[in-house]
Amino acid sequence: MKLLRHGPRGAEKPGLLDAQGRIRDLSAHVDDIAGRWLLPEGLAEIAALPVDSLPVVDASTRLGPCVAGTGKFVCIGLNYSDHAAETGAAVPSEPVIFMKATSAIQGPDDPVEIPRGSTKTDWEVELGVVIGKTAKYVSEAEALNHVAGYCVVNDLSEREFQIERQGQWTKGKSCDTFGPIGPWLVTKDEVPDPQALDMWLEVNGHRYQNGSTRTMVYGVAHIVSYLSQFMSLHPGDVISTGTPPGVGLGLKPPTYLKPGDRIELEIQGLGRQRQQVRAAE
Repeated sequence: MKLLRHGPRGAEKPGLLDAQGRIRDLSAHVDDIAGRWLLPEGLAEIAALPVDSLPVVDASTRLGPCVAGTGKFVCIGLNYSDHAAETGAAVPSEPVIFMKATSAIQGPDDPVEIPRGSTKTDWEVELGVVIGKTAKYVSEAEALNHVAGYCVVNDLSEREFQIERQGQWTKGKSCDTFGPIGPWLVTKDEVPDPQALDMWLEVNGHRYQNGSTRTMVYGVAHIVSYLSQFMSLHPGDVISTGTPPGVGLGLKPPTYLKPGDRIELEIQGLGRQRQQVRAAE
């Protein structure tokens, strides 16, 4: 299934994409794409609904973040060896973990804001993993049983805030609008191998990133298991798993976003995001 949330910001309703690519409203049956509906039993209930009888939503309706109730937005840094090389960093001996504020989360096509004082706002296409069942001390063999599905994430980053200012990466990753997720939460039954997905990102029609999850240093199962040794993961938590090469920081000379730019990104089978860049209000 391709689950989604549609409607105005803060008032999104649950929905799904039918076989013809139309948005169907789930709000008569489902509270939200969150909580118990992400459990295997909840997803099975949704899958059993008669899709053709669900109301059709206007195709022009705004899409919100594809999952609600996200308690943690956990990110993995330097998880593609070629991306680590372009930033001048060594491939880490264990996954690098940092947190992104949940207030950064927004819809897949909502405008991206360049923060006040920023001159180095960057892009990163990433595979997002949505937790469906609580995971604590799970093995790598068990890890994918705790995943509800996958989505596209643009892990936007302010490189000066992240690297040149004191402290950890969080403040360079957590600005408002820096976490577009969606358009869909694609359930794991439709993604038989999360380590075989092509991905790309363009700015103003120029393709900067063109990679694949095949080149991850640490795969999804390893990441979910690894994180669960340090924190419990709950339904609705999102893990952003790292980016392939082609970010602005790694270009020569470095290239960053500016107001008026257009970002477009896609992961195979998980949908496409489109964002207009503007200055922060």
